[in-house]
Amino acid sequence: MSSLILFCAVVIFLCIITNKFSNKLGMPSLVFFMFLGVLFGSDGILKLSFDDYVLTYKLCSIGLLFIIFYGGFCTKKPDNNVVLQASLLSSFGTIFTAILTAVFCYYVLKFSFPESFLIGAIISSTDAASVFSILRSKKLNLKYNTAPLLEMESGSNDPFAYMLTLLGIVLLKGDSLSSLTPMLFKQILLALFFGVLIAYAAIYIFKKTKLLSEGTDTIFMVAVALSSFAIPDLLGGNGYLSAYITGIILGNSPIKNKINLIYFFDGITSLSQVIIFFLIGFLSFPHKIPEILIPAVLITIFLSFVARPIAVSLIMLPFRAKINQITFISWAGLRGAASIVFAIMVVAENNAMKNDIFHIVFVVALISVMIQGSLLPYIAKRDSMIDKFSDIRKTFNDYQQESAITLNKLIIKENHPWNGCMLKDISISDNSLILVVKRNNMKIVPKGNTVLKEGDEVLIGTTVVESASDVCLSEFNIDKDHDWLNKKISKINLPDNFLIAIIKRDSNAFVPNGDTEIKLGDTIVFYEA
Repeated sequence: MSSLILFCAVVIFLCIITNKFSNKLGMPSLVFFMFLGVLFGSDGILKLSFDDYVLTYKLCSIGLLFIIFYGGFCTKKPDNNVVLQASLLSSFGTIFTAILTAVFCYYVLKFSFPESFLIGAIISSTDAASVFSILRSKKLNLKYNTAPLLEMESGSNDPFAYMLTLLGIVLLKGDSLSSLTPMLFKQILLALFFGVLIAYAAIYIFKKTKLLSEGTDTIFMVAVALSSFAIPDLLGGNGYLSAYITGIILGNSPIKNKINLIYFFDGITSLSQVIIFFLIGFLSFPHKIPEILIPAVLITIFLSFVARPIAVSLIMLPFRAKINQITFISWAGLRGAASIVFAIMVVAENNAMKNDIFHIVFVVALISVMIQGSLLPYIAKRDSMIDKFSDIRKTFNDYQQESAITLNKLIIKENHPWNGCMLKDISISDNSLILVVKRNNMKIVPKGNTVLKEGDEVLIGTTVVESASDVCLSEFNIDKDHDWLNKKISKINLPDNFLIAIIKRDSNAFVPNGDTEIKLGDTIVFYEA
């Protein structure tokens, strides 16, 4: 037992080390985790024999549900047009991609129809983790709301690929096609019902009850994630779709301690990705790859240059999307963990297949992540898709303001030198600003003639000292179309409860005054009373 625990620890340490190399090379760290698995596996250096597809699928499916749940939790709801486009891409786009790939496998590669359909279904979904690990590491944001579009599509198309894979398994077993339609409706309806029900039940418990004590909210959220998958799955529904729906509702709700939950699930999903990709490599047999290399390469080429572009074009052209956006979205359709996990599921369900579907999908995903992923920054630059005046991290709910400002609370006592003084007469350092005055549980937005009184609680924003934990700052970016561009703050009609606390410009942060002019690319950090 101790040897197994030590083995797991060594693997995790090695994955952390390889993650550093991946960031420098601009390649997703998941590829290196996979290679570590190969090195430890049957054909690797240590030659540890492992071929248990059933156990691997069980472990990977648990990790995948957390990844999908957290993908929903971190997806910030974009505008309605982006939601519609992403929904169509994740549903009909996934179906079109699967059908086109199945046709290619059947007519060109001469695979059987059930196996052709299975391959198309398994590799029809895209991998958000691979795409955004590259975009985040390079700090690249994309024009035309493409980043939230890709994030929402990638997060929500795994359940559709899962349903198509289940249909492929039915075809492979020779079961009646008449059972397919009821199964699809059952999958979707149960997922929608339980996904929404469990999400709002969790929100109620968070906001309306005292059931959760400090420290148990993270444990409770783990139970929510597990329940959102297991309950519909036991009843014949799509557990992955349910988990995603639950995650996206919770992530866009004002629940307590969301930041702590994000940190917690960030660690859980990182560990899940390590386990999944290491097990994928560990399960593989590289000596079998030459046998399937040619069909795998041909499938990758067809998928990347024909199937995915056609599917994306059919969805995006009616929205009058620009050609460079369509081209980039097509290229960003990387295959990843979900595809290989579904391939493992197929092998675990049925070993009597003529083609080695697991290793075919393994190679397709590997080529996709290594080649497409590595070239993603270049394609973004080539297609003029890089938005220099925004931050890719703002696409997600886990984005934290890096405002370089902290907050202090000051209680005005009877003998305080500020007691009875107007704010315009108070001497305060250049890097500080009084944000709000709290008096008798009321918030007062300070003005020059505001007089401080005994008992007032003054909130001061500064670039130094310790911050107050119960006050939130928000921020937005000034782009070329913003109304405030090139205007002085004194000339801007600010709402009464709105106060600009700090401006970030290039690598500097400073407290503004009325004569400060807003520039292109400025980040405005504000406090709203």
